[in-house]
Amino acid sequence: MVGTRSTVTTHLSADLAAIPLPRRPLDPSDQIRRWYENELGWPVVPAPPGSALSLLLGRRFDVLDVPAEAGRAALRRLTPHSPVAVRGDRMRLLVAAGAADEVPGVLRWLEWGDLPLDLRTLGAGDLMEAPVPPGHGPLEAVGAPVVVRRPVDPAAWGAVRRSEPVGLGVVRPLTLGRCAAVQGAAVWLRPPEPGGEVEASLPTLSALGGGGGAPDLVRVLDTVATQCHRLRLRRACARPPACP
Repeated sequence: MVGTRSTVTTHLSADLAAIPLPRRPLDPSDQIRRWYENELGWPVVPAPPGSALSLLLGRRFDVLDVPAEAGRAALRRLTPHSPVAVRGDRMRLLVAAGAADEVPGVLRWLEWGDLPLDLRTLGAGDLMEAPVPPGHGPLEAVGAPVVVRRPVDPAAWGAVRRSEPVGLGVVRPLTLGRCAAVQGAAVWLRPPEPGGEVEASLPTLSALGGGGGAPDLVRVLDTVATQCHRLRLRRACARPPACP
């Protein structure tokens, strides 16, 4: 009996050793990273645990960062497949790679260059917080966003340096239809389509006068600049008059 028990115990120990250990659930940031890298093929900047994932811009697309109200006005200039993200009271319109460098010249040509506009660009070498993919919901574990911003100021454009600090803005919740930027997390208002070539749907200068399906960057910028200017005038009129 002793030998039988010993044999059973040995076999049982061997069987238990062959059972694989349960897999550790994926960290939310790992799920987001895999969605961007595997489904979209977008470069993602690695982040330490608890930090936000960032998208490296300038390779597949650049970004226009504008007030949400101005961005909503520009949606009619985009195709239904043009990706658009929202964070707080800001909207981020994806544009063709290299378009960020063209924006100051286009604004001057449109005679918006001398006016202060609440419009920023993110281009080559810049980082943008990776918006929460569809179906993932708000994920507090992703952490605070990491965004490198460049102000669109034609007069000072040449002085912009790569060493400028990372900016973390104050965020107010904004609801756009069924899409809500909860607790400051960036989310997709119009998510990119996995497996598709996003470049074909992005605003570009090459669409001006062409017959392609890409939106025209000039018309998008003119619409956004007009709305930014109206917002500035509205805020100026809403301020109480200065005391004499």
